[in-house]
Amino acid sequence: MRLLIVDDDPSVQEIYRRSFETDGGTTGALAEAFRASRTGKWPIPAFDCTFHDQGLDAVQAVEAALDEGRPYPVAFIDVRMPPGIDGKETARRIRTLDPEIHLVIVTGYSDVSPAEIIEVAGPPDKLFYLAKPFKAAEVVQTAIALGKRWDVDRELADLRADLARHIALLEQQAATLAANEQRAIHVASHDALTDAPNRLAFQHALNERVRRPGPFAVAMVDLDRFKLVNDTLGHLAGDEMIRAVCAILQQAVPQNGLVARLGGDEFGLLFDTVAPEEALMACERIVAACDVSLRVMGDPVHGSVSAGVMVSHETGVRDPVDLMRRADLALNEAKRSGRNAARLFDESLDEGIRLRRQIESNLSQAIARDELSMLFQPIVATDTFEVVGFEALLRWHAVAGGPISPAAFIPIAEESNLIHELGDWVLARSLAVLKDWPGQYVSVNFSPRQFRRHNFVGYVMEQVQRANVAPSRLQIEITETAIFDDAERAADTMYRLRQMGFRIALDDFGTGYSSLYNIRKFALDSLKIDRSFIDGMMRERESVAIVHSIIHLGQALGLGVIAEGVETDGQVAMLRAAGASHLQGYLFAVPITAEHAAALAKSGITGVYAAVPSTVAESGATG
Repeated sequence: MRLLIVDDDPSVQEIYRRSFETDGGTTGALAEAFRASRTGKWPIPAFDCTFHDQGLDAVQAVEAALDEGRPYPVAFIDVRMPPGIDGKETARRIRTLDPEIHLVIVTGYSDVSPAEIIEVAGPPDKLFYLAKPFKAAEVVQTAIALGKRWDVDRELADLRADLARHIALLEQQAATLAANEQRAIHVASHDALTDAPNRLAFQHALNERVRRPGPFAVAMVDLDRFKLVNDTLGHLAGDEMIRAVCAILQQAVPQNGLVARLGGDEFGLLFDTVAPEEALMACERIVAACDVSLRVMGDPVHGSVSAGVMVSHETGVRDPVDLMRRADLALNEAKRSGRNAARLFDESLDEGIRLRRQIESNLSQAIARDELSMLFQPIVATDTFEVVGFEALLRWHAVAGGPISPAAFIPIAEESNLIHELGDWVLARSLAVLKDWPGQYVSVNFSPRQFRRHNFVGYVMEQVQRANVAPSRLQIEITETAIFDDAERAADTMYRLRQMGFRIALDDFGTGYSSLYNIRKFALDSLKIDRSFIDGMMRERESVAIVHSIIHLGQALGLGVIAEGVETDGQVAMLRAAGASHLQGYLFAVPITAEHAAALAKSGITGVYAAVPSTVAESGATG
């Protein structure tokens, strides 16, 4: 331990020297007595003392020690040291050079108060006092305590500096991640060509708007004869024209309205309105604004658009998909009427409405007429192709109208109370087949209205108990729509289902706007990658990137990942390499009847891409 001792009295220096003296590992007599008094538990260190009898010499010694990188932890300073500078000035200069050194003022006089020395050589916690005459034990104990404290202070300072560096690094990384996240969100929700919101952002905005009160308008806008521009001037010119028209739309849309590029030369508009007539007038102004001559890459081009608009009232249609469909029907009518025009949706334009009413009427009798049936499509393990479960699929073969796609009748049932009657029938039939399977589970789709029904957990538990089936053999498939409206209630429902042993899968993952939020918040067993991404893997790098991201995310969260719509060997190879846990699709088996599902369940394995013959399932059935 290095010590600096500053005292002009040789006899006092001798006392210091004998106190701190070491000889062959032993200390001087007075220090040895101090050691004995401490029972030897804490050995006294060896001291390396530097003696000076003048303050200026001591200041130079401190400066030299700092330059060498071997600073003094403690300095003992006499107050009176004629000639030269006194102890007060010596302490002040030393403190200026070395803020960390511990100073011990040693004096037998009271002509300089502690407050005066603190003022020039503070802080107080690094300034101490000893009165002359002092005992050897006092000075040794002071040196040891302050030296150890100096060591601890340096260690703490190093730790604080290291912690500050880590905090700064983490803050920098957090800022970078936040910036990257913002960029990623922007890229995911904006069109690359125009930087306008894309279809995903438009659908999200529309979903949000239908939840708020008040009328609003959804408009579809399409460029007239755009294909001619691409064919005659090239796609670069077509891109330039799309950018120009997008800019006009953003200027012409009503205040606070949204303009999104939905794809190709199609745009979607969303804005508040008072009445259908006002919305139509707004779209007519937009059409007029786009009826201009443009210079596209140096060539003159006449631009024009057609528009279709649908107004939603609180008591009318509020389904986002249906609103866009009706606006699109109005757009088609505007094009049929000669283009460069705006049309308001009218019920007479929608043959689908009459069809929907007919389907709803017939669907209410479908169960009684025994027109419904169940098919089952196997879910296989990626590594062994072993059948681990089956997805239950509802089919309707109307006596009067023939096969009707689930995509047509399920949304209609969802809008009415028929969905509960259908859901009860599907769940009962799905649980009934489990008795013929050796151990596989059945995966049943539940609509948002079913999931939000009163006492859903009790209802499902009652059904499995009635069927004498373990809850672990039922997988409940839900979409984000089912849990998005009331997240807290959905989280509680899913937690209770998991506690009882049911499996929960998030269907069509990757298509919802809040996917990351949902899987972080809710209790899930697996994610099902939407078939549109699987279908695009062999053609689009974006689909490959999305599939890989979903699989890696599922792995990180300990979730299974089921890839739907697998139809080719190439898809299997890519999904196995990416790490998907399960596969489902026509490559393994088309949806099959309960009898063939039981046979396949008992065999336990599909073989190497061994699909059940298509004759056992309905022609054209979809999984």
